[in-house]
Amino acid sequence: MQLIKILFPVILTFSIMSCSSKQEYHYVGQDNNDLILLLEKEGNKIISYPTKADAFKAVPVGGHLLLLAKDYPDKIEQITDNDLIKIKEKKLKVYVEYSLVKDADTVVTPKAMSLERVVVTDSTFFKDLPYLSLLAINGSYILPSEAINPLLVMAKVAGFEKAEYGLDDTKTLPLLYHYNDNIIVATSPLSCFASVRFSPELSWKKVWEAILSDMTDNQVTFHTWLRYLFPTFSETEELSATARKESVKKGIEWFYNGHFLIHESWQKDWVDKYMGDGSMPVGPELPRDSKDGDGTVGVLEGHCSFINHDGTQKYRYWLRNDVQGESAMSFSLAGKLLDNEDYLTVAHNLNNFSFERFRQGSRNDPKSPSFGLLSWSVTNPGVYYGDDNARSILGSITAATILNDNQWNRKLLECIIGNFRTTGKNGFRGERLEEKNIQQNGWNFYFNSNIINPHPHFESWMWACYLWLYAKTKYEPLLERSKKGIRMTMEAYPAKWKWTNGIQQERARMILPLAWLVRVEPTEEHKQWLNYMVDELLKNQVECGAIREELGDPSTGMFGKTKTNDDYGKHEAPLISHNGDPVADMLYTNNFAFFGLNEAAKTTGNPEHIEAVNKLSDFLTRIQVKSDHFKSIDGSWFRAFNYQNWDYWASNADAGWGAWSTLTGWIQSWIVSTQVLLEMDSSLWEVTKSLSMEDDWKFVKNEMLED
Repeated sequence: MQLIKILFPVILTFSIMSCSSKQEYHYVGQDNNDLILLLEKEGNKIISYPTKADAFKAVPVGGHLLLLAKDYPDKIEQITDNDLIKIKEKKLKVYVEYSLVKDADTVVTPKAMSLERVVVTDSTFFKDLPYLSLLAINGSYILPSEAINPLLVMAKVAGFEKAEYGLDDTKTLPLLYHYNDNIIVATSPLSCFASVRFSPELSWKKVWEAILSDMTDNQVTFHTWLRYLFPTFSETEELSATARKESVKKGIEWFYNGHFLIHESWQKDWVDKYMGDGSMPVGPELPRDSKDGDGTVGVLEGHCSFINHDGTQKYRYWLRNDVQGESAMSFSLAGKLLDNEDYLTVAHNLNNFSFERFRQGSRNDPKSPSFGLLSWSVTNPGVYYGDDNARSILGSITAATILNDNQWNRKLLECIIGNFRTTGKNGFRGERLEEKNIQQNGWNFYFNSNIINPHPHFESWMWACYLWLYAKTKYEPLLERSKKGIRMTMEAYPAKWKWTNGIQQERARMILPLAWLVRVEPTEEHKQWLNYMVDELLKNQVECGAIREELGDPSTGMFGKTKTNDDYGKHEAPLISHNGDPVADMLYTNNFAFFGLNEAAKTTGNPEHIEAVNKLSDFLTRIQVKSDHFKSIDGSWFRAFNYQNWDYWASNADAGWGAWSTLTGWIQSWIVSTQVLLEMDSSLWEVTKSLSMEDDWKFVKNEMLED
């Protein structure tokens, strides 16, 4: 039964009235072709032929013939002079794809698309798609063509919904064009729209309505659409009382659907092979029958944002420390909620792996100034991001508490203090530190520095770690430096804030330390800071619960909107082009906002905070990916979601981390974990309250903090 489910797509029904009569279509191609399945579902009469020659003989005069790709991408079809004569004689209206038309002896090399997107160049033909509208055919192959006046072209262009800078300065390749009045040619198999995950869905629906309307001289309007991957719920569908808990189950099972827990049987041939030096650790997805690990040798990152010509998605075969701790958190919380011992075992093993694999060498030497720090990745052992350490720490603390296991206490304390003693007088560490500099300067150099860096993405969650430890130890410098950094950051808002991919993500990152500051020192000023920042964040929460992305002042941003067509895909980048674009970001904003808002709501009891986090939970429950066909994605959350069209779409300019990326740590773990906390009616602060550090703290304080 499972096999049957995988082979069949889902038909999406639109609440629209069709003004089209049913048509008769003749075709040559695969019987399970997406377009054919859709036309059949719509009630059209479909007639199949084994060969093109058979079709030319049998199709009646004036008939509608679809010549669809077979054995794509290996086989290129051909339309000869003789075929053109037959088409003309019988007055056929023909759609032909992935074929050489007339020049049968020409040698053409198919070109695989990468960063190129579809651009609408004829808004007269596509009446419902404005000029320069953007669509995607992902990594499809196209046949280079010299067609004049194409209807659609492929081009590397910047923009969210339209090619913002036009087409004059970028190379274009025809994708769809009229060969003559009777023939419309696609240089790629556009009929595979569901199998290759074309997007946006509504735009491709309009494309095919226009093509078929042109062929039949009759207005074609689809009641339905075909898709193999979709949000779990619609925007308006009522959620059951168990929907959130089900999203937790699906969210954890996704780790197994994609085999992201590394197994020793394939580690060498896949992880070691594709990880390389870490600069481009990308490779094909694992076979469906791959064995699942148990956390002993770690967890992979997830998918990069590149979709292949067959609809599969490339993996990121990289071992980073932060995702180990974060994943341990999600497995431990899910294990507790779902009473699953296997999940708890994975959490235990991931915690062990994190501290064993990323605390080697100088990081494990008490005399070293980098003692206690967790390295960024296997390929970059001498790089330390405070934020990555913070998220790993929070994850490991959670796992340790849920597992009721204090074996990691000392290592957790060493990591927090390793970061603290490389934090300056004002509470800031900067974007990142490197081993060679730490060894050269010593930790006191950083501890006595006057660095100021109002950049919450890099600074704020380490403050949360310090505040958490202060609550356990009452070690005043932890509180004082955190308060000073938070105060200076709040006073710098918004004009002097640095931002990474958007200003909204920076607001999202500030909520957690502000909530925990109120926990340890509930002054009116601290409460006002928290309420103010939550209010600033929620200005962009829309009715469906999503928190809309927003760009800040370009002069203070690290990765602002893509400035030229040529720059598209070369750098980290936001998902939007302009403030107001209807996009939610699950990698940088909604994921961290979700967690922070829950901590704020449990701290303040403010009804507005509670309502906001519940709305965001419902939104995330709705947009979780569902797919029997693309199993490695089933249960995940993509980075991007267009909540206006209820579809996975945004600018894909971010190098490696674009619209369709997934991440076991940053995205999946924080969403799953917060869903669990809501089910438990609790917060991470409350959950980890029982973890005692007293005895280990005395030792670590004496060892690492000199008078």
